[in-house]
Amino acid sequence: MSPFALPADVTVLERGWLSSNSVILFDEHQGAVLVDTGYHSHQAQTAALVQQALSAHAHTSPALRLIVNTHLHSDHCGGNAKLSQQFNCPIAIPPGEFDAAARWDEAALSYADSGQHCPRFTPSYALTPGEEIVQGHRRWQVHAAPGHDPHSVVLFEPDSGILISADALWQHGFGIVFPAIEGGAGVDRGFAEVEATLDLITTLPVRYVIPGHGSPFSDVEGAMRTARQRLTYFRQNPSRHASHAAKALIMFRLLDVGAQSAAQFLGGLDNTPVHCALWRGHFSHQPLRQWSESLLAELAQNGQLALNDAQLSVPPQR
Repeated sequence: MSPFALPADVTVLERGWLSSNSVILFDEHQGAVLVDTGYHSHQAQTAALVQQALSAHAHTSPALRLIVNTHLHSDHCGGNAKLSQQFNCPIAIPPGEFDAAARWDEAALSYADSGQHCPRFTPSYALTPGEEIVQGHRRWQVHAAPGHDPHSVVLFEPDSGILISADALWQHGFGIVFPAIEGGAGVDRGFAEVEATLDLITTLPVRYVIPGHGSPFSDVEGAMRTARQRLTYFRQNPSRHASHAAKALIMFRLLDVGAQSAAQFLGGLDNTPVHCALWRGHFSHQPLRQWSESLLAELAQNGQLALNDAQLSVPPQR
């Protein structure tokens, strides 16, 4: 397969797993659009990377005119407040979470339940599916993409075939299916929404995918095949998805705190509603603390976290 080169007016800022990728769409007449701003602990780095990119494209986009969020998980919008203030630009977010963000309801936004952090920001207007973001000669279509998050959107530009897929499609799967964490009807609903979003993507002439995490890729057919296989597996084994989700959220939390004693970290998990919901829904046949310890042990065995002298940390190679 021949390599796909991004057009000059599209730049991807790829960072570590904790922060989402950011995408800058340039336009010589209007200024640039920034899609997703990463996690709050990386906001200074994000601002510097954006400024560097703007300076490199000063002849086409000397300013940032708009911030767009594909969804409001904290690893995608944690830099909103800083960047909106620094670059004096508005923020557009999916409509399903607009009211919650406007009144800053951390429970409705999932930050309180998941133990995540996001500095408060004020959305300016809703990014409604069916609309387009016009940047120069490109018209970025906004499509609803529930599954990972009920309110998520993806952006597609038909001339180049570029899909900004957020966490709806990665090269090797897709993001945690948060509705499935609720258990009960949420499991079937969440997986059905993932399938519907994958079906939507197959209707688009996608040539290149910029995912929410990981490197951009052009093997769309292979990624779709992997995603559908993964979806089938999770549907047949919902407890495996629950375990996968719990471990991913543990790593997200550990990447945030950096290092912490095992006792303190486990105590935090005991008081994290999402973690407890996963346990109640699938693993309540064993004590909560025992289940949490087994997850940490598995992550340590796989080399994803380090446990030294009862201290948890992320190995340097990550």
